[in-house]
Amino acid sequence: MFDKLFGRGKRPAEQRPGINFGRYSDNNKTVEKVNRWTDADNLYKEKKYQESIDAFFDYLRDDAADNVILGRNGADFNFQIYQGSKIVRGTGNAEHMQAEVSLAKMPQPSVPVMRRLLEQNFSLYYSRYSLDGDRLCMRFDSDIDTANPNKLYYALKELATRADKQDDLLVQDFSSLQTLDTEHVVAIPDEEKETKFAFMQKWISETLQYAQTLDAEKFSGGIAYLLLTLSFKIDYLICPEGTLQAELEKIPILYFTKDERPSMDKNSDMIDAFQKLQAKPKEDFFKGLFRNKSSFAIVAPQNQKTIADAIAGANTNMVWYRDNNYPKIAQQICEYSISYCQYSYSLPKPMAELFQLFMEVNYPDYFTSLGFQDEYYDGSKNKFNNEAIITMINNIQSNWKIKYPKLDFKTVNLKFDSMVNFNFTYTNELGNLNFDSK
Repeated sequence: MFDKLFGRGKRPAEQRPGINFGRYSDNNKTVEKVNRWTDADNLYKEKKYQESIDAFFDYLRDDAADNVILGRNGADFNFQIYQGSKIVRGTGNAEHMQAEVSLAKMPQPSVPVMRRLLEQNFSLYYSRYSLDGDRLCMRFDSDIDTANPNKLYYALKELATRADKQDDLLVQDFSSLQTLDTEHVVAIPDEEKETKFAFMQKWISETLQYAQTLDAEKFSGGIAYLLLTLSFKIDYLICPEGTLQAELEKIPILYFTKDERPSMDKNSDMIDAFQKLQAKPKEDFFKGLFRNKSSFAIVAPQNQKTIADAIAGANTNMVWYRDNNYPKIAQQICEYSISYCQYSYSLPKPMAELFQLFMEVNYPDYFTSLGFQDEYYDGSKNKFNNEAIITMINNIQSNWKIKYPKLDFKTVNLKFDSMVNFNFTYTNELGNLNFDSK
């Protein structure tokens, strides 16, 4: 039954299925794209506003994702920006530009809905909530001569990311509202949904069962690492959207909220939250799984020192668990060291690709069940495919050498004798990378 469910033994013809993992990062620009930002800024200063706008949208566009569309007819232009389940649509001319995104349909006026949006308006810097007939939407507009690249970027980011988060929450919280403008969302195959649901259940069960074998007070720190890593793992590998993502996001907040409560109590709250997530009907879980495009990261970039410090801090804490024969906790702490960064920050593209490789090594059954043919680790034999791992690391570095010429992942430092030592040495190298741009 498990062989059938998890797809063991199946080897589809496609080498790398078109499945995305994790949250979108716009910290992925090539040298050419970064230069287009400089072009946009210089053209704006020269008062060549239309040329500046063209350069800006070229910078914003991720060619691989096809996430931004710009059309032009002389001074008149129109654009579409994809962000999750929403599309920002805009138009402009020689004097003015405007953009809007549909949130939900409100067939009947609702005071609670309007109160919610009125309160949230105070937290917006560039955009605003609006009502167009029975359509709830968000809008932004600007004169062309004040539409500098910085203003456009942060205004459109606010519009896109807020709308993407709020549309599902509004429909969930207010039964009178109806979904709107989601026809572009692409459903994923049922087999993939079943696989993701099964593995999420498996990961939660394994983690909670193991946590129950530990002294809740003495091992409160280790249990916290297990639970937080589990939340980041589900976020990255399952890639939930909408209300499912919102529910998962609440779990780390339970722990990181600054108060006087002991870790043991916070762990208990996280365990309760995971049990509720695990009890969620499969049909409701499936609603939060779909393909989409995005143009903006929902988290900000951080300098490499911040990432290095996070990795070093966690890896230092893992040593006791490793040396005292708690390999499961030690292994998960190493994963936490980088998965926390992936969850919290917009990582440079090569770092994100190296993290993807890390996860493929650690969870081979999951990736095999999704149709990935690369075999980096055989758990039954505790055997790493050293050559394949090193080759992939070198390929990633080579692809980004132009932008990051000082990138140097020292594969000679990797240890392949156990998963704990591999994770430890691998994440240490991630912390030592130099992302100084050309």
